[in-house]
Amino acid sequence: MTEPAKSTVFIDNERVIVTEWRFSPGASTGWHRHGHDYVIVPLMDGKLKLVTGDGESTAEMKKGVPYFRSEGVEHDVINASEGEYAFLEIELK
Repeated sequence: MTEPAKSTVFIDNERVIVTEWRFSPGASTGWHRHGHDYVIVPLMDGKLKLVTGDGESTAEMKKGVPYFRSEGVEHDVINASEGEYAFLEIELK
């Protein structure tokens, strides 16, 4: 079993949830389904392994370059970088 990533919720109100995710090398979010549309903002360059029902892929993350995903995404996210990795997740309610 991999070590869990650490989540810290900074904002949770009627409009958004803002969570910082921090991963040691190899740490994982665990399998989950997103209940809201969301934006990811990488806090550093790095690599993430994404495990979905269709298989695995690796995403190259660039500090400060956000991306958007729709509600319903199901996956496990694993730090594939050599060091610690972190991003902000902004969920739109």
